[in-house]
Amino acid sequence: MANRSACLIFNPVAGQGNADQDLALIQSILEPEINLDIIQTTPETDVGQLATHALEQGAEIIIASGGDGTVSAAATALMGTNIPLGVISRGTANAFANALDLPVAIAPACEAILAGTTRVVDVATCNGLPMVLLTGIGFEAETVELADRDAKKRLGIAAYVLAGLEQLRSLEQFEVEIETEEKIVTVSAAAVTIANAAPPTSILAQGPAGVVFDDGLLDLTIVAPMSKLGAIAASYDLLSSTLRGEAAQRPDIGFLRAKRFKVTADPPQKVVLDGEMIGHTPVEVECIPGGLTVFAPQTEPTQPIEKLEGLPNLTVTLKEESSESKLTESPE
Repeated sequence: MANRSACLIFNPVAGQGNADQDLALIQSILEPEINLDIIQTTPETDVGQLATHALEQGAEIIIASGGDGTVSAAATALMGTNIPLGVISRGTANAFANALDLPVAIAPACEAILAGTTRVVDVATCNGLPMVLLTGIGFEAETVELADRDAKKRLGIAAYVLAGLEQLRSLEQFEVEIETEEKIVTVSAAAVTIANAAPPTSILAQGPAGVVFDDGLLDLTIVAPMSKLGAIAASYDLLSSTLRGEAAQRPDIGFLRAKRFKVTADPPQKVVLDGEMIGHTPVEVECIPGGLTVFAPQTEPTQPIEKLEGLPNLTVTLKEESSESKLTESPE
């Protein structure tokens, strides 16, 4: 690692710590072994352009230090390259680091970069836009829109919880068609989440209890409660089952994995991509296997799981078979 060059993109307004002290700590750990080119961002900064320019100037490593916006923007600039991304999280949620099991404290994050162990992980595109975490349709998108920036800065993750409780007041189901390479699923739902990687706090993505981010597949979770109380119960079940490391068992929660999803909804639903609103359905999300290299510890893979039975108004049609093979589940 000695004498390697790295561009450190440092967001001084991320999180609630002391930026000067954070930067000094990062330098004290990394600079003895890495030649750092430090760039501090401003509100007008395009982090993706900074990362791209650093690559053009010969940077061998890109290190992003800030919140999820900073990290995701740097990651998208590195998609499809072999340049490794170092992550030093200093944000509120730190979803990217938590999703990939990266250290979230500054010193361990720096040590992980110095250790030099890299891992190749998947990325994705949503309607042609880069995606490193997830796309939320319906309930989650509405919740993100309600959680305003001031509340997120003051309350952190609690802002999303409060926005979610507020959104429960107007919970509405919609009809959704989910198409993969192999099948077409139609179902009534309140939320559909397509994840490439997701932290445990993104509970609407946790049907299979652990999104696999290096298997070449996307994880889709369907949450289909019939009432507000059902939505609360489903959310609690997703949270508790995730903490136990078990897949959700409620009949109003389903999940499946595929490399590509096309999702249409009636009526059209709002869509959030990696925490930012991008419009409405339909969406097409495709996995890019091994599209990003990160400094990350190795973890044991988990087995893909699928569960759809029990969802309301469910039909599943296998593309290669006749209409006689259609499976229909009626709500109990």
